[in-house]
Amino acid sequence: MTRPPPHALLIDVDGVLFQGDRPLAGAARLLGRLAGRPHCFVTNNPIRTPEQIAAACAAMGLPRPDPRYILTSALATARWLSRERPGLRYFAVGAGALEAALSAVGSRDERDANAVVVGEGVGLDFATLTTGINLILGRGARLVATNPDTTVDGMRDGQRVVLPGCGALVAPFTAATGVTPTFIGKPEPLLYEMALGQLGLPAAACLMIGDRPDTDIVGAERLGMWTALVRTGRFPPGRDWVAGLPRPDFDAPDLDRLIEALDGAFPGLLAPD
Repeated sequence: MTRPPPHALLIDVDGVLFQGDRPLAGAARLLGRLAGRPHCFVTNNPIRTPEQIAAACAAMGLPRPDPRYILTSALATARWLSRERPGLRYFAVGAGALEAALSAVGSRDERDANAVVVGEGVGLDFATLTTGINLILGRGARLVATNPDTTVDGMRDGQRVVLPGCGALVAPFTAATGVTPTFIGKPEPLLYEMALGQLGLPAAACLMIGDRPDTDIVGAERLGMWTALVRTGRFPPGRDWVAGLPRPDFDAPDLDRLIEALDGAFPGLLAPD
C-alpha cells in the first residue's frame, strides 16, 4: 500500500450496521470505536431522517450515533436543490423524510413546481404519476431522484423481502416524459462530495465501508477513496465478484473481521477497544 493511509471513515447504514430491526455482527464494536475519529454515515435510504436512524440504532441496543454525522440521500437532495433551484417549489413522491428535508429548503407546489423529486417508500400511484408527468412536460420541472437503487432490502411480517427502490419508482416518470433524472445518491458523486465537505477532507483521506459493490464501492473508488466491502448485506460471502466492477481494498465477511484488518493496516484509524 503506497498511498497515504486514510484518517476518516464514511460508512453505509443498511446492510452494514443493521438489517431491518436486527443489528449486524460487529456494528456495536465499530460504533464504539468511532469516538474522536472523523466520520460520516452516508446512506442512499431517503425514508428515515438522521434522528430516526439514530433512534433505530439505540432501539436495537447499538450505541446511538450522532445525527449530525448522518447524511441521507433525502438531505443531500434537498441541499443540492436549494443551490440549483433558488426559490424551490417541489412536488415530492416518497416517504415522509423526503418531504421533511425538502420543506426545510422550499415549498410544496403541485401546480407550478420547478422540481419533481422521487424517493422511496409509499407514495407512487396513478395520481402522483400524472401530476409529476405534467409538471415535467408542461412546466419544465426538473426530474430528480434521491438514488439509483432499483431494489432495496426490507422486512415484511418478520421476513426479509426485496422492495422497489428509487431507481424503479422514478422509471415511470422517465418512460412517460423521456427525461433522464438527476440522481443524487451513490454511486453518483454528489452524496459523497457533501459528506467530504462536511468532514472538510479530500476523498483520498477517507475510507468507505459499504455492503454493495455497485454503489458503495464503485462510487467511492471513482473519487479516489479507500474502500472496504462487508458481505453482510446484498453481497454475501462466497458470491463471485461482478465482472467489470473495481475490487475493494478490503473484503471482509463482517465488521469484526474488517476491524481486525483495519487495525493491522492502519493503526490508530479507529479508537482502541
